[in-house]
Amino acid sequence: MPDTEPRLRCVLPFEAMPREVPLLRRAAVRQLRQWGVPAAVGEAELLVTELATNVIKHVGEGATATLIVEWSGELLRLEVHDRSRAVPSLKSENCDTECGRGLHLLASLVVDWGTLLTAAGKAVWCEISTGTGGPCRRIERAAEALERYQGISGGAALRGWGREVGLEESAVELIADLLHWATARGHDPDDVLDRAQMHYEAEAEVA
Repeated sequence: MPDTEPRLRCVLPFEAMPREVPLLRRAAVRQLRQWGVPAAVGEAELLVTELATNVIKHVGEGATATLIVEWSGELLRLEVHDRSRAVPSLKSENCDTECGRGLHLLASLVVDWGTLLTAAGKAVWCEISTGTGGPCRRIERAAEALERYQGISGGAALRGWGREVGLEESAVELIADLLHWATARGHDPDDVLDRAQMHYEAEAEVA
């Protein structure tokens, strides 16, 4: 993000334990609402869950970690710092859910993501749009995410009416995969759908 943009920053230390993940997610959501960026809440919840869960799985339960939430202009940046220098990577999409499928799915929803080594270990970061521009921008972001997801899953790039049909099929597949991802992490898929519907209805009312 450009250094000239004013930034809001929140630092949330946490212990890498399953019971801490929903608390960390709620703390991040509360901060976003205080900043006035509710349009990013849905994506942020998914990303915080994935980033924190990866620390538990790949660094170890009980590890000390920190979530940094930073908002600047139209971008929201999430960073999770831990004391391991092992860098995660996107593996083959043919592998099962537990060997990296979650990262594939979430990579399709962000503007950019990556890792960096620090003096104490590493940081995994990602950036998402805060939704400035209203429903039209939301639709553009959804189309971009679906096209990236279609490429990851091996679908061919389509044009015209075929593109619309292809994106609709990709939307169904992506939603199904996200529900599998949520279930694998102990979340209720019906609750995930209800929360997504609530976000959609709240934004539709504002529009």
